[in-house]
Amino acid sequence: MPGTSDSASNATHAVTPARRVFVDPQGPVLVEGPVEIVLDDGTVVRSDRFMAAVCTCRRSRTYPWCDTSHRRRESTVSPSEDRKPR
Repeated sequence: MPGTSDSASNATHAVTPARRVFVDPQGPVLVEGPVEIVLDDGTVVRSDRFMAAVCTCRRSRTYPWCDTSHRRRESTVSPSEDRKPR
């Protein structure tokens, strides 16, 4: 638990460095790798990359890894504006 002062917990932290996790509100959770993820069915998947993108929207075809399926492909110009002569 964060902020505990258990001496055994402190000894573990001295030996094992903490993993850094980056949360992107518009996308995946980025975890410094290597990383292993245990899925709902007990299957363990592993990434040996230096940074793993973990899908949080479940739209990814490569779940639990993010393949950027969460991004919307919206045009900034409407079709009617695109056809106007310049």
